[in-house]
Amino acid sequence: MSTTTTITKPAPILEGSLTAFLKSIDKLGAGAVPSTFTGIDTSAYAPKVAARTQAQTDALAAATAPEMQALVGPDAFKQFMSPYQQEVIDTTLAEFDRQQAIADTALRDRAIQAGAYGGGREGVMAAESARGAATNRANLQAQLLAQGFQQAQAAAAQDLAARQGLGQYQSALGQQQQAYDQAILDANQIAAREAEFQPFTQLGLIGQQLAQIQPGAFPTQTVGVGAVAPTASPMSQFLGGAAGVAGIAGKLGIFG
Repeated sequence: MSTTTTITKPAPILEGSLTAFLKSIDKLGAGAVPSTFTGIDTSAYAPKVAARTQAQTDALAAATAPEMQALVGPDAFKQFMSPYQQEVIDTTLAEFDRQQAIADTALRDRAIQAGAYGGGREGVMAAESARGAATNRANLQAQLLAQGFQQAQAAAAQDLAARQGLGQYQSALGQQQQAYDQAILDANQIAAREAEFQPFTQLGLIGQQLAQIQPGAFPTQTVGVGAVAPTASPMSQFLGGAAGVAGIAGKLGIFG
């Protein structure tokens, strides 16, 4: 009993594309077991972080420098004290003493003119004048010292603010440069990843196009393959021929 097998093949126009597509997939899928798969080198597109720029390093070093720390301590004002402050104080106090001496002389002269020089009243007046002079002299000296301290403190604050502003400016510049460097690293990472996955991406696009072909867009080939009948032996062929000849001869009355 013979059988026939029907094989439906894609249209000749598609057969070559499908064959090439499947061969490419087989090539990419070779060794696809995770433990042995070496087709994709992930180190080529591993994420990277841009290094700190020189401007950022300098800003950090300046912020932690000893001279920067000295600007925020209780003795920060000392390095900004005027080297001429003591000379100013000494000159001012000397002038005060001279003026006080003049005032004391005038007081003594008035006591002499009044005939009270050397008396108890004159002594009280002289003592009161000396006490007032000492108080005024101490107040004047304290005022000069406070003025110098305030000026030095203001200068220290200004210097600190200037250094901090410079540090912030350097840090901002460094951050901008670092962001630019990071953008380059990210772009290179994306490019490396695209290059590594390019064969897979290309095959994926081709597969999508092949999958979108509507059934029946191209005629298919249907091939029927039947079982081949067994070949008769020479003896059976001879007997068959002899039987045929005898039958014909009988019909013609040749054998009786």
